[in-house]
Amino acid sequence: MLHRHDLLWVQPSAWDAMLGCHPGLTDLPLVADWARLDRPVTVRRRMARDCVDGVPAALPLPPNCGKRRLAFSFASGAAVIALPPVLLRDAAPAAPSAWRPIVAALLDLGKARGITPRVFGALLWQHATGLPYLTSRSDLDLIWSISDERTAALLMEGLLRLDADGPVRLDGELELPDGTAVNWRELAQRGADSGDEPLVKTMDGVEVRTRAALFRTPVSPS
Repeated sequence: MLHRHDLLWVQPSAWDAMLGCHPGLTDLPLVADWARLDRPVTVRRRMARDCVDGVPAALPLPPNCGKRRLAFSFASGAAVIALPPVLLRDAAPAAPSAWRPIVAALLDLGKARGITPRVFGALLWQHATGLPYLTSRSDLDLIWSISDERTAALLMEGLLRLDADGPVRLDGELELPDGTAVNWRELAQRGADSGDEPLVKTMDGVEVRTRAALFRTPVSPS
């Protein structure tokens, strides 16, 4: 099952077929040969116009090409292959040298909590393509897979501490047991006693859940 931010490799023939349905994309920089250069795309949320059995995908262009986020879809899952997630430790060489201390601290935080952080956003795309996605205003976007509320609380405490002293703004999501996600900064700012119900991002949109429901293990259909 595909989740938001998953990376996909696209068959060049499927890429050309997609461009045939969106001819305006061909005129944008980098787009025409994207798949032939083995550059990935990412899974996005479904929109109303997407085919039920299609694969919704997106491609953000680098800032020097307008920083546009292109949305499209592929008619069949057979046209794409899911790629392994990119871990922070693997993408770290693409980060600015000023980020190295906080990257090391984040890896230590993940190790202490038993979580391996994954990247998305500008660092992911710079690592995956070699193109200049990172700027002085870039955040460091990470995904943390969380199974229980206590681990989430300890992790967010550590992230807020590192964010306060670091050279880059930390952002990203906690991936919940059912594959949905919640922005960790929003969850931390709401507070456990605020009574506010967090927004959860799914493949089909956004929904509101109680904090108690966030970390319930999904029940498999019998």
